[in-house]
Amino acid sequence: MSDTQRYAKLLKASARAAKNIITILDPYELLQRTVDIICDEFGFYYAGVFLLDEAKQSAVLKAGRGEAGKAMINAGHKLAVGGNSMIGASIAQKQGRIALDVGEEAVFFENPYLPKTRSEMALPLIVSDQAIGALTVQSVEEAAFNEADIDALQTMADQLAIAIQNSNLHRQAERRSRLLKAANRVGKEVTSILDLDQLLPQTVNIICESYGLYYAGIFLVDAANEYAVLRAGYGKAGKAMVDEGHKLKVGTESMIGACVAMGEARIALDVGEERVHFKNPHLPHTRSEMALPLAYAGKVLGAVTIQSSEERAFSQDDITTLLTMAEHLAVAIHNARLLEQLKEAHSEILRNKVFEALTTASTEAIHWIGNKTLPISLTVSRLREEAASGQVDIESLKEDLEMISESATQIIQVKEQLIGAVREMKPRPVLLSDVLQTAAHQRHIPQDAFHVSVDPATAYVIADSTQVTRALGNILQNAYEAGAKSINVEAHPSIERGMLEIIISDNGSGMSREVMEKVWSPFYTTRGVSHHGLGLPAAMHVVSQAQGRIDMSSSEGKGTIVTLFMPRGQVGSESVQAGSAKNILLIDDNDDWANFFTEMLKGTKVKLTQTTDLAKLPAADLILVDENIASISLNDALSALSKSGLTSKTVVLTSAINPERVTQFMRDGIKDVMVKPYSGSEITELLK
Repeated sequence: MSDTQRYAKLLKASARAAKNIITILDPYELLQRTVDIICDEFGFYYAGVFLLDEAKQSAVLKAGRGEAGKAMINAGHKLAVGGNSMIGASIAQKQGRIALDVGEEAVFFENPYLPKTRSEMALPLIVSDQAIGALTVQSVEEAAFNEADIDALQTMADQLAIAIQNSNLHRQAERRSRLLKAANRVGKEVTSILDLDQLLPQTVNIICESYGLYYAGIFLVDAANEYAVLRAGYGKAGKAMVDEGHKLKVGTESMIGACVAMGEARIALDVGEERVHFKNPHLPHTRSEMALPLAYAGKVLGAVTIQSSEERAFSQDDITTLLTMAEHLAVAIHNARLLEQLKEAHSEILRNKVFEALTTASTEAIHWIGNKTLPISLTVSRLREEAASGQVDIESLKEDLEMISESATQIIQVKEQLIGAVREMKPRPVLLSDVLQTAAHQRHIPQDAFHVSVDPATAYVIADSTQVTRALGNILQNAYEAGAKSINVEAHPSIERGMLEIIISDNGSGMSREVMEKVWSPFYTTRGVSHHGLGLPAAMHVVSQAQGRIDMSSSEGKGTIVTLFMPRGQVGSESVQAGSAKNILLIDDNDDWANFFTEMLKGTKVKLTQTTDLAKLPAADLILVDENIASISLNDALSALSKSGLTSKTVVLTSAINPERVTQFMRDGIKDVMVKPYSGSEITELLK
């Protein structure tokens, strides 16, 4: 092939290569496709693209052909500009360089990744008379290139330089657009969140995910204005630092400290050279960091740290948009703190009211019991005197005994309502739907009038199951006795951290404002002397002791809404350890607790049979009976078990223990009565 033909072939190949690369806007694809096209079109051994670093001191390999190229990129291969290399000389002189025999070329840098190279050509990538990098082309043949090749391939190199510039401009435009969208997202989303514990973690996630950053964290200044305390951090590193109580002193010893002290943004383009950068073992890959103040109305609330694993990662566009984001965040933090203060003030008022109500209830109960007890003691003394003198009036005696019986019954009712029948050793996670169904069953609320909807996130409430069942039962009974045809219960997470909200609404007769002002008072009732008026005060007492609170609203003729705020429970993931019982019979409906129990036994070697068919009772090592079965009579179930001689294997399960009923069950030969288990460990205890 003549030189003219070879030159023409190179020009055509160069034109095809330029045409293929000029429209590619993705930087990685552009450079990688370029080296592949050069080697494929021209049949060269190797090609690589170097670009100048920020300091313009080194040419860094950004794309290389084949496994050798990948290995060098992974090794961070770079060459000094103007140094002892073909690439360095080409960039420094803005001219193409040829090494016809690399073994004799003084400026060739011997490369162990490319042992077969015998000829090399380096072509500068020039835009507006500025070298931005260089292209290396290598052959396994000696004297593979001449000056004409430089002319032919330099055209392609010029096109590549333009393509790189277009790609950079496109990337900058895309980045600017992404930054604006991210800032808008932060401004839109975070300003609507009024809970700091939700606001701050979500913000760091948005920042890192939207901006593609290595790390972001939010510090808030403590009450003494002495330390900036990390309140939220991105990823595992952030969680670890928050758990450790990571904080930085306000001052100039750290980026964050200086930012808070001066109320100004701080930027370290290379943290290794930045004097005020605080070394952090949790974030070893940080190379650039920016600290932005969170200021509202002239007061610095804290600061945001934004970190990248790249040097000089932040442009002026980044700074502008992130400062805007920080301003939005500062407003959101201020609003969230105002809401927290309002909630604290409201909680304090409510606690005072509850304490006052409980104190009043206890005082009135003591006086009431004293008033009831006094005539009993006087009557007993008089009866003793009459008996001693032999002057006993039978009719008067009957009246006295009736009065004593009535007073004693009322005293027991007060005790039951204000104290309860029995208490568990300590509150525990209790399945909310189960205690609601038990409360409705015990108070004879028709199933078709009772509707429950529990968010899975609020499946458990921290409580004494016996006491909370009693409190819920009082509320449901009030609704039913007020003529409600429909009672709806809805439970979902509260905006207060760690709390759930239980809303009980009915369409009963409702209450007037005058009645509403008295319903929490002990012994107040609108339903006659047969009602003792202790249901709602007792419910308040139970909820308050569980570290919760209770609210009520009502409209006469429209119904009542009772809202309970109680601590949200959570059970562990511990598995059930089977005991000696291998075959268990469960007599229960397909309710939430039965489904929970069935699910927990999966994976064990226990065979569980569930039924409400009393005519066919299969053999079992252990028989469990739900005390509150809706579809069949409990008495019928126990009678059937007694006739079959199975009571000695039977355990009655209940969410609300009643001592009198426990005594009766034990007298009937039942093996035991236990509160329902609501976790794997509690089921394990049951099966022992």
